[in-house]
Amino acid sequence: MVEHPAYPVGLRLTGRRVVVVGGGQVAQRRLPALIAAGADVTLVSPSATPSVEAMADAGEIRWERRRFQDGDLADAWYALVATADTEANERISAEAERSRVWCVRSDDAGAATAWTPATGRSEGVTVAVLTTDTPDPRRSAAIRDAVVEGLRDGTLVAPQQRTRTPGVALVGGGPGDPDLITVRGRRLLAEADVVIADRLGPRDLLDELPPHVEVIDAAKIPYGRFMAQEAINNALIEHAKAGKAVVRLKGGDPYVFGRGMEELQALAEAGITCTVVPGISSSISVPSAAGIPVTHRGVAHEFTVVSGHVAPDDPRSLVDWKSLAQLRGTLVILMGVDKIGAIAQALVTHGKNPGTPVALVQEGTTAAQRRVDATLGSVGEVARAEDVKPPAVIVIGDVVTVNSRA
Repeated sequence: MVEHPAYPVGLRLTGRRVVVVGGGQVAQRRLPALIAAGADVTLVSPSATPSVEAMADAGEIRWERRRFQDGDLADAWYALVATADTEANERISAEAERSRVWCVRSDDAGAATAWTPATGRSEGVTVAVLTTDTPDPRRSAAIRDAVVEGLRDGTLVAPQQRTRTPGVALVGGGPGDPDLITVRGRRLLAEADVVIADRLGPRDLLDELPPHVEVIDAAKIPYGRFMAQEAINNALIEHAKAGKAVVRLKGGDPYVFGRGMEELQALAEAGITCTVVPGISSSISVPSAAGIPVTHRGVAHEFTVVSGHVAPDDPRSLVDWKSLAQLRGTLVILMGVDKIGAIAQALVTHGKNPGTPVALVQEGTTAAQRRVDATLGSVGEVARAEDVKPPAVIVIGDVVTVNSRA
């Protein structure tokens, strides 16, 4: 252990001059944080990576396209030396020492006057990790990741948690695998007093909730004289008005056939604060989990997502099946297992090739996932014979067989 460890401090660099020497990979990693801190950054380097050059082109930094010259650190508050020339680095850090400018060196941390910690952020908290001796980037990063992840998902609880604001969060839980919920969604779950969950939400996450959290199955809310959605809206409003932090946990994304906007509108009318957390939609993630890209170069330049919960000949249908049959791209159908025979027939009737490949992916991204393949002409019969059950995502198009060609 060193006799005198580094003294940790947070630099407030807004509007203050920072000089970065060298435009390679180190600069590419460090510049975004300096820009985010509001620093007035000057890059001195004859060349730069494309990403660094893009920062200069966007006006986020000033780029002096030349080698370092004596005096470049004038009026600087902080310097980052990241060139591959050791002799030049020593000369630059010597000028920093004379000018009393804190200086980080990527090539020799022991010769630097400042070290860059491994940093991460979570809801207004910055975590910065330094090892006591000469920096050990891997160890610092591993500790940082563990702390930040714990803060984000609620497994690490600070003695004084931030004050929670009563209200509702509409959280998209993703396609089913609990690991596919967003970091923000997982954190809000950890902070909830009440969780109103859909059947298609990531159910495994509910087992992780503390005992005091009230979990309500949306499918079992007593509807009485209300329609199902009205009852759910009322439950959200009731618990929020009681001062609770409420999470409405939905499958996929709240706004992709999830009635999220209806719930937000009801909450707004009741004067309830609402946060919307997007989720990974099953329309893309489930095909991906089954080895199907919804687009592929030379095969499909577009994909269309359609609800199949009503048949094509149902007067309530808002889908233009005739136009869809003319498209060359991928067609993804959600909530269409029961109607897939009628949907396929409508597409064929309007000109779609009956030999078009079709895949039905049941319980996508979960341990129970299975894939059933067919063609547009046979999919109705195959779905019945294979006893395909909801939830399942149906993919129609040549992308279904792309992986089999490899």
